[in-house]
Amino acid sequence: MKELTIGYRGPVLLDLPLLNKGSAFNARERQELGLHGLIPECIETIEEQVERCHRQFKNHATDMDKHVYLRNLQDTNETLFYRLLRNHLEELMPIVYTPTVGEACQEFSSIYRRARGLFISWPHRDDIDTMVNTVTKRNVRVIVITDGERILGLGDQGIGGMGIPIGKLSLYTGCGGISPAYTLPVVVDVGTNNPALLEDPMYMGWRHRRIENEDDYLAMMDMVIDGLLKRWPQALIQFEDFALTKANMLLDRYKDRLCCFNDDIQGTAAVTLGALISAAKQSGKPLKDQRILFFGAGSAGCGIAAQLIDYLTEESGLSREEAVARVFVCNRAGVLHSDDGNLLDFQRRVSQPPGSHPHLDHTKPGLQKLVQELKPSVLIGVTGRGGVFTREAITTMAEGCERPIILPLSNPTSSSEAQARELIEWTDGRAIVATGSPFAPVEFKGKVHRIAQCNNCYIFPGVGLGVLASGARRVTGGMMMAAARALADYPSEAILPPIGEIMQVSMAVAVGVARRAWEEELCDQAPPSDLDEHIRDSFWAANYREYKAAPDAVG
Repeated sequence: MKELTIGYRGPVLLDLPLLNKGSAFNARERQELGLHGLIPECIETIEEQVERCHRQFKNHATDMDKHVYLRNLQDTNETLFYRLLRNHLEELMPIVYTPTVGEACQEFSSIYRRARGLFISWPHRDDIDTMVNTVTKRNVRVIVITDGERILGLGDQGIGGMGIPIGKLSLYTGCGGISPAYTLPVVVDVGTNNPALLEDPMYMGWRHRRIENEDDYLAMMDMVIDGLLKRWPQALIQFEDFALTKANMLLDRYKDRLCCFNDDIQGTAAVTLGALISAAKQSGKPLKDQRILFFGAGSAGCGIAAQLIDYLTEESGLSREEAVARVFVCNRAGVLHSDDGNLLDFQRRVSQPPGSHPHLDHTKPGLQKLVQELKPSVLIGVTGRGGVFTREAITTMAEGCERPIILPLSNPTSSSEAQARELIEWTDGRAIVATGSPFAPVEFKGKVHRIAQCNNCYIFPGVGLGVLASGARRVTGGMMMAAARALADYPSEAILPPIGEIMQVSMAVAVGVARRAWEEELCDQAPPSDLDEHIRDSFWAANYREYKAAPDAVG
């Protein structure tokens, strides 16, 4: 590989995580770049460095300590961080992302060590262009942005929500092969309504209640988006962990104007659809013949339901009315009906016709009665409330269904609607289970049940890779549908492939997404003759480059 000419040397070079190689600088580089005396004499390979880092990682007692260790490694040597992550993906992913990232968001101000990403606050909204131009990365291609109002199932975490964009982008690189030089995490700090944060002397965000006026909020978001795209017009923007109404409002506002998607709505929908297609095959009963009950009617649940209805209409030959009749979205008040004046637009799109289930509408029937009356063969939990799948409801469901498909999707683990072991035991081992948070395999009556994690990491890294490889100008529903199909078609003995194969899954998803982008004429460049090879060639490898110093290198 050709040597890379860099404009830094000495201590300055060692402080740049994208370029630092630590003990892996070779003899020539050490001499030319002024590194003698700044690092130990021994010259190591990256694999030797990984071995040391893995030992250090395992020496930490708690998951939070491990998370802080990995974040520090990422902030000092990104290539080494990603080689470690890829070599030990199944072990490290729950630490880098869910469930540990939830606690990291809650403790963000306490564990803060080094700046990463862009913090855009309300008091400095008129200086957004200046702030954006301070970013040293020249070719940002993927931006993950949040305002921290609805972090996982933990609620408003203010700027602590920055942990989510950082974690998501780590997976874009670790799983999706997008160079870390192309990524940027962003938090929009419009205050927080979390009283604990407002009273916490350690809190590092703007100590003010949230800007609630919709016009002011949207004006702020428009300035942020415009500022980011002014510098990086080709960037893909992923919206992450916005509050219920704002998530859909922002997606509707920007989806036809720029290359963007909302992972909570569209990514969750795609991975769940992929899991459902696969689970239906395993059950021996086609998805079009299943009755699906969603418990929870927020943006995630309704997003999944909308994607599912579209799939049933496109793939199964059902009319929209027939598809809707198989999909029941319920909240605490009961089944959603389209004539309810209190429904939000995204809820009305997946609601039942007026009068179809009047005894389950606004009666607060509870899950047990919903299961008794609707007789679902698929139950999906998107409530954000731990333990709401009761034993009574699950056993009732299992009585009328040979292979019940049960997906408690809320995370972190404390918010899961049920524990995986409970679902296996309550259904006498017949349930097909996928969860939002990771669970260990369950042994029951001599059989080991591997619990698939219905994690968005199966989707969004591949979507990003496909968008970048194709140069797509938009992210469409068709592209997300292609991602779901690619996941469902990926060969696996279980509902979803093991996390250890996530890089291969991401490439398969990227191929499907890119192909659909070209089919929809969303790309300015012509498709390559071999798309699979093109995607593989686009995949960033966590390998060190050899450097030579520019004549005016700073150090």
